[in-house]
Amino acid sequence: MLRSTTLRTSVVGVAALAVIGGLAVSASASASAPSAPVSDEARKAPKESSLTGSAKMFRADGQQVRFSFDAHGFAPAEPDEPGAPAGTSRGTFRFSHYTADGTQGAYAEGRIDCLLTGGPVATATGVITRSDLPGAIGKRVGFTVYDGKGDGRKDRVGYSWAVGSIPTMEVPKCLSAAPYETVESGDFKVEHVLPPNPSGNSEKAENPEKAGIKE
Repeated sequence: MLRSTTLRTSVVGVAALAVIGGLAVSASASASAPSAPVSDEARKAPKESSLTGSAKMFRADGQQVRFSFDAHGFAPAEPDEPGAPAGTSRGTFRFSHYTADGTQGAYAEGRIDCLLTGGPVATATGVITRSDLPGAIGKRVGFTVYDGKGDGRKDRVGYSWAVGSIPTMEVPKCLSAAPYETVESGDFKVEHVLPPNPSGNSEKAENPEKAGIKE
């Protein structure tokens, strides 16, 4: 996994515009109409997408592989395309990979620069800011997490360096590999909240029947 010891615009634009547009619509509505009572269910509902939690991966030979996430928001906060609206993604990540006896391996941690969610799945990328893996600092890595919505035993994790070396890879924002690693202990939580979109695309995405999509 750690090779030195063994890591379009349409989506971004819609999501970011949705955040901006949604805030504008909400502000206008609150100014012209009295606020309605908020139900207990509404209070408990997540306000934005997130990927949180920590877990140790299952390895038959006892290798110690761990991931931790505290990511929130949606779409890259700093889009690569000039003039593209900014998203709200932010947060931190950490991962480590050591031999069963803990004598060899490495760790890395850094800041999240993109989070995208869809149902129980989250894909995130971030830039490594601290690591003892040579050549890793400053490199972007990607993660994909499947939340089995239980005690963590059905959760899965994938990462951009599954078939490459972190120091030599160039990973774009918001991209990673399929979640294939299984969780041994711990739990990941994915909350999916598609930002409101004034065009109505968000409602269609959450309600496929309204968009004429058959599941």
